[in-house]
Amino acid sequence: MVEYAGNRAAARARRAARAEATSLARRLDWVLVATVGGLVAYGLWAIAGITRHDVPGSPSYYVTRQAIFAAVGIVGAIGAVLVDPGVYRRHHRAIYTGTIALMVLVLLSAPFTRGSKRWIDVGFFRFQPSEFGKLLFVLALAGFLADRARRISSPRTTLQTVGLAAVPIFLVFLQPDLGTALVYGAALAAILFVAGTRWMQIALLAVGAVVFAVLVLWGLPSVGVPVLKHYQQDRLLHWTNPDSDPGGATYNAHQSILAVGAGGVHGRGVANATQTNLDFLPEHATDFAFASLAEQRGFLGAAALLCLYLLVVWRGLRIVAIAGDPFSAIVAGGIVVALLFQIFVNVGMTMGIAPITGIPLPFVSVGGSSMIANLVAMGVLLAIHARARAQDRW
Repeated sequence: MVEYAGNRAAARARRAARAEATSLARRLDWVLVATVGGLVAYGLWAIAGITRHDVPGSPSYYVTRQAIFAAVGIVGAIGAVLVDPGVYRRHHRAIYTGTIALMVLVLLSAPFTRGSKRWIDVGFFRFQPSEFGKLLFVLALAGFLADRARRISSPRTTLQTVGLAAVPIFLVFLQPDLGTALVYGAALAAILFVAGTRWMQIALLAVGAVVFAVLVLWGLPSVGVPVLKHYQQDRLLHWTNPDSDPGGATYNAHQSILAVGAGGVHGRGVANATQTNLDFLPEHATDFAFASLAEQRGFLGAAALLCLYLLVVWRGLRIVAIAGDPFSAIVAGGIVVALLFQIFVNVGMTMGIAPITGIPLPFVSVGGSSMIANLVAMGVLLAIHARARAQDRW
């Protein structure tokens, strides 16, 4: 009799779990799910063409690896959907501490690779902590601000937030990884804005950021105290004139602009994309993946990708608007603006309208850390949407 009662209880628990899963699935933003799925598929298709000639005898080497990373990222996104965003708020201090510890570990133990320390090798996978840090950074600061919702207009709260943000930004900058540090800065601006920080405080922070940039680029170097690496400073100072030194500091930008222009309306196709296939365009599968795509698929192929990005940003901003609590709204805002900033800077630098900073193109550039981290971030957005819909029902 006891065994029978236990079986009935177990059956009820299974039915309840299935009902909860079905209810959660119905509350998902399926437009966002479909768009992100389209982006991943489009990115794999683009990489298949971009890297076809990169590994002799193995034309599918990179696209196969990227597909594996995408599969891992999808599993991570599903896991993020199942987690109530309130869990992140309750543990935001641990998230922040873990993020800082991870960044310090990179500086202490990561090997130098091409002049920087960004990757940790765990044997079967080499990952870039700063990519995952983009999401962790947002979650930690959102939790800090949500706990101080009644004091959000206080200058002290703003300064504390900036102080907390400055630590991971500085640690990423030391790797050196200027591009990712800028992404963190963009996310910080979005977090403060969505949280309700006063306009005057945001304006003062913007002025401070401009003054800091002037000091870093011109002020300190003029007195013999350079802050940036030489190549970083050259890229920033020469980006407005990509033809000024086509054989040196502006070589990458010059070749990228040539690749984008060569694609025309319909593209050269995979076989005839000489800028990509003959390696005139450096980093054509990572930093300059958009330029390679534009050369091979033309304006129409590049426009299709940008339309998919636009859909993701639109659905993300919608989630910011309908989020059920301040923490969720701040997290959604930080994720969406960080993604938008990466898209704008990466696409902009391939066409000479933004400096080259090494920011990957989300869901397209070859790299497991970026793919997995971005998909998990999309899972967090979907979790926020699902919980907001559940509150609307009540």
